[in-house]
This record gives sequence, structure tokens and C-alpha cells, in this order.
Amino acid sequence: MFNQELNMKKPNIIFVFADQLRYQSCGFGGDNNAITPNLDKFADNGINLTQAVSSMPVCSAFRASLLTGKYTTSTGMVINELRMNTNHKSIAHCLTEAGYNTGYIGKWHLYSNQLGNHEDVNNSHIPVGADRLGFDGYWAAYNFHHTYYGTYYHLNSKKKIFHKKNTYEPDAQTNLAIDYIKKYKDDENPFYLTLSYGTPHDPWEKNNVPKTYYDLFKSKKLGPSKNYSNILDPYGDSWSNEHKTKDLVAEWMRVYYAMTTNLDCNFGKLISAIEDAGIIDNTIIIFTSDHGEMFGSHGRMKKNIFYEESIRVPFLIQWRDKLSSGLKLDTLLSTVDIMPTILGLVDVEIPKEVEGTDLSLVLKEKAFDEPLFAFLMNTGACAIWEDGHEWRAIRDKKYTYAIYRGSKDLPRKELFFDNINDSFQLNNLIDNSKYLTKINRFRNFLNDKMNKLNDEFPASSWYLKNWIQDRNIKRTATM
Repeated sequence: MFNQELNMKKPNIIFVFADQLRYQSCGFGGDNNAITPNLDKFADNGINLTQAVSSMPVCSAFRASLLTGKYTTSTGMVINELRMNTNHKSIAHCLTEAGYNTGYIGKWHLYSNQLGNHEDVNNSHIPVGADRLGFDGYWAAYNFHHTYYGTYYHLNSKKKIFHKKNTYEPDAQTNLAIDYIKKYKDDENPFYLTLSYGTPHDPWEKNNVPKTYYDLFKSKKLGPSKNYSNILDPYGDSWSNEHKTKDLVAEWMRVYYAMTTNLDCNFGKLISAIEDAGIIDNTIIIFTSDHGEMFGSHGRMKKNIFYEESIRVPFLIQWRDKLSSGLKLDTLLSTVDIMPTILGLVDVEIPKEVEGTDLSLVLKEKAFDEPLFAFLMNTGACAIWEDGHEWRAIRDKKYTYAIYRGSKDLPRKELFFDNINDSFQLNNLIDNSKYLTKINRFRNFLNDKMNKLNDEFPASSWYLKNWIQDRNIKRTATM
């Protein structure tokens, strides 16, 4: 029987995440070009996990792992534009059972259909029931889009609800979140609210961000990093191998930074609303991102690769009543660790099938055997069935080891980087005998982890033939 008295002692949880925001493009991440005062202050007043990484750095795969605490090879979201199987127990299921009100606002991206159109309501509206993966309370979401003016969301019907004319989507979503906080701040049950922004994801066009923010960066000298290359990566898929000049990347980055500053402003409004509601001391607030952005580094755009620009993400957490402030932790945190860590913080049972690690003791500064490495993967091209881009990787606090599966057109390939002495990952050490002992250690780590997960490293098309046709694309959702 649920104990109401114990329930009232549990904190609220507000989970905010951006789309395609990399750690190194934030002020607290050391970027002098970034204008992120609210996030910087939040980092100073909370805990900054400086070694947080995306287990599979692409939108749908991240979201599936975030909600279930499982790797992509277990969730089945092996590329974008698939429909999530509902046989998984999510964090929302767990918290609902523990007495939490749940709310979800923004981009969902777990209800796609490769045969459909994103603007079609049958894809943009996620029906009430199992497909919402336990978010049985307030819902103001859509499956996928990345135009930020003239946009819409759904409540519990297929009707598209459009934001007011000329309203920037992140601004409107923040207002929805503030309204939710005002409504539930005095409720006898705690709440768990997820706010999923679409920015700073492309398209990076001047008309896709408010002029006020763009003007902050229009005169800045921006451009790609010194590991930029105009030679396309042969292992990159057709999404990542976008042709880009340095000047074009510089312009894209202006819009990217402008979107990030707008996001920062909205986050500041959200924090103020939590303070005004009088619940700041007993509310766990988390800010993170699903993955980063390459911006031409190593000849690639977008994400879905093991390089730092793609995998390394911000992860900030604040719980004024319980956790320290001004703390930087270099604990390795992966996407799969987020769900069990949140459940651990609020003392809710973690499902046995979860593959991530509960790091709540680390956040509470108690003794704990921290993970030795983060396991990273890519099971296919970004959003199409295209073999030859699959990889697996192991990253610890200093090194990254990665291996491409290869194909009939591309050989199997290994890479090893010293991320401390070679932060741009320009020097592949795989053939350097000096590092052979370390490399073999990482090879063993990788093999052991893959064996534990029954990951046989198949080609992307294997999933289409053996899993997806039955479990995702042809699966029928119910209203």
C-alpha cells in the first residue's frame, strides 16, 4: 500500500534537456564565445558532472536509453525514425507507481514511422496509453520537428495546438512548464516534469532564431575547430557527410550559439519560477543534452560518432536541500545511468533489467565504486538503413578506444586517442607500441561489455531483417 506520509517527503523532479548541445559550447564548459549566464550560475550552485557522455549520440537512441536505463541494443531504437516498443519499463512508470504526477513537454521522437510523414498527425500525435511510456499525466508534446516558429504540440487528441503567432517555440514551452509548476507546486503528491527543447538543433538559419539573440553573435569571429577537415570521413553516413565550407560553418555556429543563449534565458526563467513557487529547496533539477554537434570536425557534421564533440554533453544537477553546491565531479556518467541515478536519489526501486549504474551515492559524496569506463555504440546510420557505419567504443577519463565494424567497402578499423594530451583527437595511437598494453586493456573492456549485453556487433541491416519489421515499423499503436 502506498504510504502517503512518506510520499510527501519525496522531492519534485524537473528534468530539462536540449537537443544537440555539446558540453564544450557552454560557458561552464570553458567556451568564451558562449553566453550562458544562467546555466553557468546553475553549475556553480549545483553539481557539474564534467565527464558525462551520450551512450549512443543520436536523438531517438538517447531518448530510449534515457527513459529505460538500457543500451540501444536492448531498446531496439537502432536508428532514428522508429517506433519505440512499449514492453519496456520506463522511469515514468517507476515514478508513477511511487506516487508521482508526471508531465512531459516538447519533443518526443520515439513514435516515428519510416513510412510516414512527421507532419502527419498519425506520427506527430502520440496517443494516450502505452506509447507514452508511463507519462500518464500532463502531456504537451509532438513527435518531431525542428522549425521553431509557427509550431504546434498535441495534448490528448490529434488536434494540433499552435503556439501564438511569432512565438519562439522554446519560449512557449518554458511558459507551459511554468504553468505546470504553478499548478502542481502545492499538490499532495510530488511531480516529475520533463522539458525537452528542440534547440540548438539545426536548421541553423537566421530566421529560425530571434533576431535579438542572433545579433549577439553576428560580429563574432566563429568557425570550426582545428580538427576541422573538408575531406569527408569515409565511415560517415550520408547525414554526417554534409559538405560545408569554413564560412558556412561559422554562420551555422552563430545561429547555434544564439539558440543556446535563448535556451539559457529560458532556463533562467524556469529557475526563477521554481523559486517563486517556494519549492526550490526540495526539487531536483537536472539539465543535460542528448548529444553534441561535430561542426566539421574530422570531416563530419551532426553527431552519431565517438569523437568528443559528439558524445560529450552537459550534465548539471541541483537539489539544494540534499546535494552540495559548487561541486565538479569527473565521474563517468552515461545516458543509461541517468534513470537509475534519479530513482536512487528519490529512493524508488530500480527495475532489475536496467543496464546502467545508480550513481546517486556519488552525488551524495558517499563511498562508491565508480564506473571504470563508459561504453558507447552506434548501430547504424542516423535515420536510414545504411550499413558500414557501425562502431563500438570505450571511453575512460583519459582515453577513447573505438572500432568500426567495417563492410565490404570499408575495412575494420581501430582508433585510440589520448584525450588529455590530444584534446582534438588528431593522433590515432592504435599502432603505437608504447600504448599496446593500454590498448589491449581497452579491447578486453569492450569485449567483456559486449558479451555481457549479448551484443554481437551486427550490421545495421540485421536489425531491420530480424527485429524492426515486427517490433517497430509494423507495430500497431492503440488510442
